[in-house]
Amino acid sequence: MRRHPRRGEAGSEVTAAPSERGAEVGRRIGVGLMYGLWKPRVLGAWKVPATGPVILAVNHSHNVDGPMVMGTAPRPTHFLIKKEAFIGPLDRFLQGIGQVKVDREIADRTAITRALGVLDDGGVLGIFPEGTRGEGDFASLRAGLAYFAVRSGAPIVPVAVLGSTEKRGRLIKGLPPLRSRVDVVFGDPFEAGDGSGRRTRKALDEATVRIQERLTAHLEDARRLTRR
Repeated sequence: MRRHPRRGEAGSEVTAAPSERGAEVGRRIGVGLMYGLWKPRVLGAWKVPATGPVILAVNHSHNVDGPMVMGTAPRPTHFLIKKEAFIGPLDRFLQGIGQVKVDREIADRTAITRALGVLDDGGVLGIFPEGTRGEGDFASLRAGLAYFAVRSGAPIVPVAVLGSTEKRGRLIKGLPPLRSRVDVVFGDPFEAGDGSGRRTRKALDEATVRIQERLTAHLEDARRLTRR
């Protein structure tokens, strides 16, 4: 059940969590677009817990990674997305489908509150722990993933999106060739914390190391499985 908008210490209203109904609309749009433009092969989707808060930690090497996971995940997903993507008509659209705008240059308290709200309400939060699109190998993780996992207690499900690396057939840079196969591999959920409930800087640093080890291992397994 969705809670009422949260209030701050002085009684002022705090930004409510994004709409799960909107995220479901986004999921349906993602299904149509992703299966219409590419050939997704989804492996391990049953590993995503059917209920309760979950964090999907997704590698990021293509611009299509977010929409691909939205269209293939078994539950509606709210992604943390850089504010630069919210331009023009896309601003209202992305917020309408339950996505969370985040300013990566500051400690964006509004984005943090909305993301934690998703988890407090038992929803699915999608995060690119590498921060920006790159090699997609989880080599460099930001501390944000550890914070959300330890703060909420939500399990992390690693997700590897493996698209074609061929440049041939690409119409847009940063996208797999149209109608090419894209593998989306969901891993086993795991807890990031050490069970102590600590949220100190040291605890978050240790959690980040554990997370990176698990995500890297999942990516290696996914590559072996898909022969990518």
